[in-house]
Amino acid sequence: MKSIDKIPTGKIGRTSKLVQTGAKIGGNYLKYYSKKAFNKELTRDDLDRDNASDIYDGLKSLKGSALKVAQMLSMEKSLLPSAYVEKFSLAQFSVPPLSAPLVRKTFKKYNGNYPEELYDEFTSQSVNAASIGQVHRATKNGKKLAVKIQYPGVADSISSDLAMVKPIATRMFNLQGKDSEKYFKEVEGKLLEETDYILEVKQSKEISQACAHIPNLKFPQYYEELSSERIITMDWMDGQHLSDFAKSNKDQEKANKVGQALWDFYMFQMHGLKEVHADPHPGNFLVDKVGNLIAIDFGCIKKVPDDFYVPYFELAKKENINNPEFFNEKLYELEILRKDDTENEIRYFSALFHEMLNLFTSPFHSETFDFSDESFWNSITKLSEKYSKDEELRKMNGNRGSKHFLYINRTFFGLYNLLHDLEAKVEINRFRDYL
Repeated sequence: MKSIDKIPTGKIGRTSKLVQTGAKIGGNYLKYYSKKAFNKELTRDDLDRDNASDIYDGLKSLKGSALKVAQMLSMEKSLLPSAYVEKFSLAQFSVPPLSAPLVRKTFKKYNGNYPEELYDEFTSQSVNAASIGQVHRATKNGKKLAVKIQYPGVADSISSDLAMVKPIATRMFNLQGKDSEKYFKEVEGKLLEETDYILEVKQSKEISQACAHIPNLKFPQYYEELSSERIITMDWMDGQHLSDFAKSNKDQEKANKVGQALWDFYMFQMHGLKEVHADPHPGNFLVDKVGNLIAIDFGCIKKVPDDFYVPYFELAKKENINNPEFFNEKLYELEILRKDDTENEIRYFSALFHEMLNLFTSPFHSETFDFSDESFWNSITKLSEKYSKDEELRKMNGNRGSKHFLYINRTFFGLYNLLHDLEAKVEINRFRDYL
């Protein structure tokens, strides 16, 4: 894969790249409708493939928060056409890496020395490259190490990148009024945290120590003396990426073992620590030869305040979902219903969220849950399609829900997707043994 010698960091350079991408997409639509005029049976498959490829090619050269958006979208398997999911999933751990000279320059700037001066051995070619940083192999004092290097300019471009996508997101999610700003501030804050590698090392050590007693779960050790605000050094962990393991594994017992460790890890964080690893995509997890789950990235950690945690999980109980008075009371606490809502809006959003929560919380309503159950995933897809085409919803103010929903829902949806890929059957309440 060809390496990158330079990343656009200025607002003009990054905007120009997005404008070029937009022009390509416009050309794809012209080509599609020209063909459609002569062939009424033509599907959108080719258009989706061309658009997904052009969007990804544009974003991968920008890296940073722009590419992070693609990574997040790749997890929305029930919402996006498969062509987009397939292409955007490359953002998880397979994008063009930085060139060796740019890597050395970054090391000198942030660690004060070139890599060959810090490690006994250092491979100039990265082994994994994702949205915010890339990983290199190294050794020191006989230890195998993984060294994560952040792409230059990523932190400085977050605010301008979000400003560019804000108009698109506003239209896409029907966000209206000043209140919508809280959602963008939440995303901006989390992305800025992900670029602070000193914070990531601190979070990594705290959570790995707190979760060390959970069975079949492993973590690398982190080395602060070889880390800085843009570079992290940790143990090299041998294993397959979770997605590769899920595709090749034929052992149901091992799938259940990995899935149970993943579920226990997340539920322990959510209910025990009240903070959670909010970036559950396959590039952040490995599986070793004996079926241990290895968590290797803690850049995105979401704290869960009590005033959100309590009503959120009260609505995970079936008896509460089916108690109309209690249900609506919690919808107000979670900012889904608002004091200025009309009767029609109260009726509509109460019904919408009753349907959604009945489905999304169904894993919590039994002692065990089989995430390979296709009826569960088909129901999610149908519900997504139903409301994406709902004309009544488009007319209403889309500003619904606490800002905390953004990353908590993303966490659960990503977790469900990983467990579905594993086809794992898990014991829902086993995590309580470790609290």
